[in-house]
Amino acid sequence: MTTWQKTDWRNKPRVQMPEYTDADALARTEARLSKYPPLVFAGETRTLKAELGACSRGEAFLLQGGDCAESFAEFSGDNIRDTFKVMLQMAMVLTFGAKVPTVKVGRMAGQFAKPRSAPTETANGQELPSYRGDIINGFDFTPEARIPDPARMLEAYSQAAATLNLLRAFSKGGFADVHRVHAWTLGFTDTEEAEKYRDMANRIQDALDFMTAAGLTSENNSELATVDFYTSHEALLLEYEEALTRVDSLTGTMVDTSGHLIWIGDRTRQPDGAHVEFCKGVTNPIGLKCGPSITTDDLKRLMETLNPKNEAGRLTLIARFGAGAVGDNLPKLIRAVEEEGAKVVWSCDPMHGNTIKAASGYKTRPFDSVLREVQEFFAVHNAEGTVPGGVHFEMTGKDVTECTGGVRAVTDEDLSSRYHTACDPRLNASQSLELAFLVAEELSGRQRTLQAAAAV
Repeated sequence: MTTWQKTDWRNKPRVQMPEYTDADALARTEARLSKYPPLVFAGETRTLKAELGACSRGEAFLLQGGDCAESFAEFSGDNIRDTFKVMLQMAMVLTFGAKVPTVKVGRMAGQFAKPRSAPTETANGQELPSYRGDIINGFDFTPEARIPDPARMLEAYSQAAATLNLLRAFSKGGFADVHRVHAWTLGFTDTEEAEKYRDMANRIQDALDFMTAAGLTSENNSELATVDFYTSHEALLLEYEEALTRVDSLTGTMVDTSGHLIWIGDRTRQPDGAHVEFCKGVTNPIGLKCGPSITTDDLKRLMETLNPKNEAGRLTLIARFGAGAVGDNLPKLIRAVEEEGAKVVWSCDPMHGNTIKAASGYKTRPFDSVLREVQEFFAVHNAEGTVPGGVHFEMTGKDVTECTGGVRAVTDEDLSSRYHTACDPRLNASQSLELAFLVAEELSGRQRTLQAAAAV
């Protein structure tokens, strides 16, 4: 039997990766990174895998969210805090709706690289290489900025380390206390536009009041005051991922210590490609984006390659088809999974299939389309009798105007006022929490259906 090596991907076809012009500089950067401390620990990835296994059985629900592409320029403690805060609010609402724990995974501390639809872009008559994320090249539209620079990997590592340090402090230092989090949620439902969500918020408050009356307080139960929070990103820049892949001292297996969960994008999931080759050998939980072009044969082959032991929690299939297209694509993939008896987490990414260009010229995502894809995802799983295990959003805690719609009614004309993304449009804090309430309604309805069926 051939033993997998973390360098094996270098012998496979590669796509969506930069061609570095200075091979010596790249080698020096990789050598430095390979000596840096791990960003996450193998035991944490094993714990996440077990929790994702629960999601695959409907015993927990996955909430994965965060930046489209993290930015060096906008890096700050406030931005990390605000996104973490909204994730906690969303998780509380989802837990109440699903009546099961919510597994919280941020697109943070590593989401620096982005695949692009074209290798170049043109502005004002000038054609330059596409911006591929701050870990690869610069956002400024100049020839110098767009040259891939391996030293950017070192800055990405430093930012990821600082982000993780703050996330761990927030998770365990009292900021995540369940009573504090619900106070933030109540602030959202105080608005006139959010009246329809107030009933659920009041029911959450009643449950917390009962727990307090029964003696379950943050002071005597640490689980009410702390949370587990994990990080994830697309494993696109394989030189960075390889350099941070280490041997787990307890099991002797290889773990990618750049993040807890890494995923393979819809553009890089070639069964014989470099990204699949790399991800198959590390023991982290793996995500696989599934868009309209994936075939059932390819899906079966990828499941066998990425999860040959059929381990629950190892593989999350992230469906991203676009509103109106879920019914044409998802059922056949679900049936292929069921035919194989594969243990997977089904997650819904309603962002990437719903990107349009507004009349103002900005890329945007209509909130109604995002919501519709989520509803279609749940409807298909209900019809197939399978488990909708999670959701995957591009969102931020900042008050941006990048996606249209929602209770605060962002319009096309509003997009220019606070359009800050370096790549794709994100839900703002209000839209993210509104979507959590709407997903919670879907989960509550599913719970009632399951309970009614069990009672018959």
